[in-house]
Amino acid sequence: MKSNGRGKIIAFANQKGGVGKTTSAINLAASVAALGKKVLLVDSDPQGNASSGLGVARKDMGQHLYHCYMDSSSVDTAIQKITTMENLWLLPTQMDLIGVEVELVAAQNREKVFARIIEPARSSFDYIFVDCPPSLGLLTLNSLTAADSVIIPMQCEYFALEGLSLLVQSIRRIKKSYNPELYIEGLLLTMFDRRNNLTHLVAQEIKKHFAKQTYNTVIPRNVRLSESPSHGKPVLLYDRRSSGAISYLGLGKEFLKQQRRRSAK
Repeated sequence: MKSNGRGKIIAFANQKGGVGKTTSAINLAASVAALGKKVLLVDSDPQGNASSGLGVARKDMGQHLYHCYMDSSSVDTAIQKITTMENLWLLPTQMDLIGVEVELVAAQNREKVFARIIEPARSSFDYIFVDCPPSLGLLTLNSLTAADSVIIPMQCEYFALEGLSLLVQSIRRIKKSYNPELYIEGLLLTMFDRRNNLTHLVAQEIKKHFAKQTYNTVIPRNVRLSESPSHGKPVLLYDRRSSGAISYLGLGKEFLKQQRRRSAK
């Protein structure tokens, strides 16, 4: 698991559920891994959908993120190799993780626990993607405090605009109080329906306010994307010719091109 330097941590966050956040975390991680980078996906959502979506069942999990939070396991012990992809690893989780919100409530520097957990893993990976819960609770706060940047997946619907405003305000507060280096990596438009006029209107509105931060790649509504988690595979392995797989691979290329551009500055 050796990398060339200090891996970049990128959180996937949106307090609104059902926007394709976990789907995007899984499939961008798989696409970047397929493009030759060493990638760790951290499942920081107690629902554990990123874990099951990569084929890691609860019964086979052993140590996971909750044990890392509780100091009963090191991050190296909990990380699992995804055997179906050469460059992809997972730090899994399950419902026990919800206890972190209660057990750390009185702890000192409670917002920095995940940063301490994940720091030893930075040197082993090029990118560490963190799938956050659909809320702005302590687990998300920990992820954003540790992260270098955040990707915001967004469904193109009216209420998404209201949610985006609240999330941006929260990111600014975290940046001011806990993580001055945090920035928005990109806004990702998901479940894009080209036949729906509202989809286009919302996309235009988002791009008007976040022109430089919105990815050119959009993720369409796609049956294969919906089916692949039940088979424990990223869509790239489930059906690489599907529009979902093609879109996420395109996003992976756009993402890496963006990283090279940032590094050159």
